[in-house]
Amino acid sequence: MQEDDRLLVGLDFSLASPDMIEVLLDDIGDPSVFAEIARANTHRPEILNLLLEHPETPDEVRDFIRGTMNLPVPAQVQVPVPVKEKEVKKERAEKDPEARKESLTTKIQRLNISARIQLALRGGREIRGILARDSNKEVMLSVLENGKITDSEIELITKSRSVLEEALRRISKNREWMKNYSIVHGLVNNPKTPPGIAVTHITDLRTKDLIMLEKNKGVAEVVRSGAKRVLNVRKPR
Repeated sequence: MQEDDRLLVGLDFSLASPDMIEVLLDDIGDPSVFAEIARANTHRPEILNLLLEHPETPDEVRDFIRGTMNLPVPAQVQVPVPVKEKEVKKERAEKDPEARKESLTTKIQRLNISARIQLALRGGREIRGILARDSNKEVMLSVLENGKITDSEIELITKSRSVLEEALRRISKNREWMKNYSIVHGLVNNPKTPPGIAVTHITDLRTKDLIMLEKNKGVAEVVRSGAKRVLNVRKPR
């Protein structure tokens, strides 16, 4: 599957499975996603049901669903979730974020590769964090294509010891990301980074970090040697 094809798949909520939609709804990062899902699924009452039952669905989206004409929605779907029930569900999630994350992770793991790629491309921060550690290469790399991924998330990826080498290569080719010192630092110090890439960015490091890099037995010898050479050049004469 080509990269452009994956991007198109990630945009089509009308073809997404109910399980994938449920995961997207559980990772509330962008309220506009609710409206997108509703508009794309006016022909799928099971998806509209998920929207109406979800405590974070915006009121205008609920109104849109209830006002849609000629929609074969079961009677129980037409009843909005009581405000009190919405508040209880929200409070429960806020009180136990670890349990919520564990539940979200479990739901994601049940999805097939295609669905996880879609989530990687469109999901919010919590979904991206989970899929950045996915065992499937295409899923993990798709996280980097998510337009909302932040520098802090990229930094965490560069520091991961389980990250794919290909992911580090792609990060190193992104000029905007490489303007961030923390990302450069993480990339150079990661044993998974190809030595040829790490050496290229050694001169970008501050002296105190070069001193630590020279002593870092976890990176390749050529990287440590490169740090030593730069330190020798920087020594006051």
